[in-house]
Amino acid sequence: MKKAMLGLVAVCFALAGCAPEVGSKEWCAQLKEKPKGDWTANEATDFTKHCIFPSND
Repeated sequence: MKKAMLGLVAVCFALAGCAPEVGSKEWCAQLKEKPKGDWTANEATDFTKHCIFPSND
């Protein structure tokens, strides 16, 4: 059982490492391709914040 849990954790970390950083050009492009009905509330907020009205900090 411990090996299965360790394997699951390793897979989760591997998959999380493949996602582009929120707010990056790649992330914005990826979200534009995703159907808007499948967006989470956080994705919609982040998309607006980073892709439509980006700050120049």
